[in-house]
Amino acid sequence: MNQTDPRPVAPEVSIIIPVYNEEAGLGQLFSRLYPALDALGTSYEVIFINDGSRDKSAALLAEQFRARPDTTRVILLNGNYGQHMAILAGFEQSRGQIVITLDADLQNPPEEIGKLCAKMREGYDYVGTIRMQRQDSLWRRKASLVMNRLRERITRIKMTDQGCMLRAYSRHIIDTINRCGEINTFIPALAYTFAQNPVEIEVAHEERFAGESKYSLYSLIRLNFDLVTGFSVVPLQWLSFIGVILSMGSAALFVLLLIRRFIIGAEVQGVFTLFAITFFMLGVIIFALGLLGEYIGRIYQQVRARPRYLVQTILEERNGEPVAAQPRQSVVQGVQPAPVIGHDQGMER
Repeated sequence: MNQTDPRPVAPEVSIIIPVYNEEAGLGQLFSRLYPALDALGTSYEVIFINDGSRDKSAALLAEQFRARPDTTRVILLNGNYGQHMAILAGFEQSRGQIVITLDADLQNPPEEIGKLCAKMREGYDYVGTIRMQRQDSLWRRKASLVMNRLRERITRIKMTDQGCMLRAYSRHIIDTINRCGEINTFIPALAYTFAQNPVEIEVAHEERFAGESKYSLYSLIRLNFDLVTGFSVVPLQWLSFIGVILSMGSAALFVLLLIRRFIIGAEVQGVFTLFAITFFMLGVIIFALGLLGEYIGRIYQQVRARPRYLVQTILEERNGEPVAAQPRQSVVQGVQPAPVIGHDQGMER
């Protein structure tokens, strides 16, 4: 296809912001984000991805696009595919040499973006962040700490604060991520595996401006399962090791009971102990089946080769005019172009 791309020259910085039911805080986000970006003194674009919001978020994003069409682009997904899929949709449309992800809830202050840009200009290709004085509940902080340590031990991916989405990526890493076709992935960890010169910096953290977190306890557990099973087979190796130990223990117990029967004779006193051991082993077996199911489920989702998300409409400026355009064809599975839904057609984080 030799058509000339009518869009303006690529900016230096792209800001990727997934949005899901954030109408109460979008006005405040706009009022803080654009002055912070203007203060950088460089060219930039802000890409909002509406992830199937059920409130007025899409309308507010469209209004902001009309107010700032030269620096704002809006991607409207036709359903709710989750935060990471929304970010991937933004990555695919981004053009900046420095790409920064930011949550819409203002827990990560937009004023911190300058720190990440400065660090990237020092030659780093991936800038992770650590939230200072984290404004989350005690159980969430403790659970995050435990999961960070477990994840690092299993995957060897070193991220001090895996839950902070304010991160910066080089163009090379973004292009590499765009070529990946994984259905379930954890973007910061995936980028870390591609980075040659990563670094972490501390950033401020604020209370959520409005609403509540879109991540339930189940969602957080699900996310960590994706992280662990998507980047390591260590759980399967641990499971095999546990199976060997239990098999040896069971054999030793059988021999012991056989010897006792010949020496002491039949006895009933240990029947409840045998029940407890049996139930324990059944629990291990059920856990093993669940773990195997996680890996097999990932394979099943991958071989179906379905699109990870569907873009409904892209609001952007072309030839100096704001337009609602059909999305460009792109490879979302590493196999074939993604299906496109027209803007007249119409899941949950």
